[in-house]
This record gives sequence, structure tokens and C-alpha cells, in this order.
Amino acid sequence: MPQVSKPRRNRKSKGSKRSFLFLAGLTLIALITVGGLHQERVRASEAKSAAIASRNFWQGGSFPVENFQAYTSAFGYRPSPYSGDGWEFHRGLDIAAPEGSYIRNWWSGQVVEVSDNTACGTSITIQSGEWEHVYCHMKGHVESASGGRYLIDRAGGLVIWEGQQVPSGARIGRVGMTGRTTGPHLHWGLKYANQYIDPAQVLRAMYTRVKS
Repeated sequence: MPQVSKPRRNRKSKGSKRSFLFLAGLTLIALITVGGLHQERVRASEAKSAAIASRNFWQGGSFPVENFQAYTSAFGYRPSPYSGDGWEFHRGLDIAAPEGSYIRNWWSGQVVEVSDNTACGTSITIQSGEWEHVYCHMKGHVESASGGRYLIDRAGGLVIWEGQQVPSGARIGRVGMTGRTTGPHLHWGLKYANQYIDPAQVLRAMYTRVKS
């Protein structure tokens, strides 16, 4: 009777399968770890923002946009809206409003910088004690005269000089689409003692105090 030989196992195929499963497992662990780190950093930042917001009195503050429509991008990690993959840390709060809507100064302070040559587009940075607030993607551009620099939006009737004192609630610009943006909105950034914090926590504290 002829002998029937047992089929040989494909050791190479089996080894490749094990390697594939091992690499897939490492990839999954890496993704979970990175996601966890993202969440931890966001939670830590939110806790810091809430702690700072709770220590301040907000009666003198102004909401920064007229004709508010929606909050379109929060402070913290988000999928990149430009590259389509990867994550980026968003250091502000995006507030949508119709293009041309006026932007108001959040807190009384001094204009320390006007700019129109970064991803922030036409922008203003204002210093109020330990606070620094920045307003991005506005209409207009920067010009120089008499040894100084100023932001000018002729259609909006606005001229804002570096070094100028600006009261809370004053109109300082209009919502535009300058710089790196996918639609008309104000990117509003806040720093306290040179550390970025979540502007939403400040707004929440402002309006909680107002209601109480």
C-alpha cells in the first residue's frame, strides 16, 4: 500500500503571520498610549484653565465677537483640518460669525503687537496685566508711519496702533479670512503668566458671575 505523506506546514507563512500580529499589537498599543497622552494633556490644561478662571473677577470683560454664530473649534488637541491626518494642539477658541462682523476687545489693555504675516493672518495682541489676548484672521492689514505700526481696516473704519490703550468692549477689528483658515471666524487666544489657557473656561466664569 502506498504511503501517504503528511502535508508539510508552511513554517515561513506561520512565522510571517506571527510577526504581522506582533507588529499589529504594538501599533494598537502605541495608538492607545498616544491617545491617552493627548487626553491627559487636555485634562491637565483644562484643570489649569479652570483654576485660573476661578481666581479672577470678570465683571470688566466683554464677549469678543458681535453676531455670534457658534464655537467651531475648542482649545486642545484636534485632528488637523489642513493636512487631513495627524493631530495638532489648538491654542485658542474659534468663534464663528458672519464675515465683516465686528470684534470687540475682551479686556482693557495695551496693544503690544499688530501683525499680518503669519498663519494667524491679520492679528492684534493686547496685554492686560498678566493676561495676553490675541485676535486672529481679521480683515485689514498692517502699515507703518511716523516710526510706528498700525492695523488698518478702511472698510470697517478702524485704525489700531501698537502702544495704544484700548478699553474693554471697544471695536478692534472685523471677522475675516486672512492667514490659515477654512472659513470666517475669530481665533481667540488667551495667555496668563505666559501660559496658554482655555478661553472657554474664562467665558464660562464670566457669565456664571454675571448670572449670580
